[in-house]
Amino acid sequence: MILIGHKFIEAESLYHVRDIDAIMHTPPSATIYLEFSEENLDIIEHARANSIAFSLGISSVTELIYASSLGAKYVLLSKSLAKTAQEIAETYLFDTKILVHIETDKEIEEMALLGIDGVIYPNAIIKINS
Repeated sequence: MILIGHKFIEAESLYHVRDIDAIMHTPPSATIYLEFSEENLDIIEHARANSIAFSLGISSVTELIYASSLGAKYVLLSKSLAKTAQEIAETYLFDTKILVHIETDKEIEEMALLGIDGVIYPNAIIKINS
């Protein structure tokens, strides 16, 4: 199970960007984060063209399919979508990993029992301004 942002486990951070210029303010080899939307397709295409790892916040099964097809490293989603998203990812053998937003350590076990790829704490997403 992937744990991002846990105080005991060293892991990468995600860098929340709002535009292409903000990517310049992220560390080399950083994984960027943005919400999936049509308005962000230019950022996604820029990341893909420049081999920049990216993760997408999603809120539906359709967005999950898009995110995987676009090559997202991670999708971040709510608990309510987690089990369905994980089942779809396993059925279609997605390379994209499913991460669920959590607030407390108590939620790790719940997600592990559902077979979710990983969890992410709020502190693991760093906002970057351009």
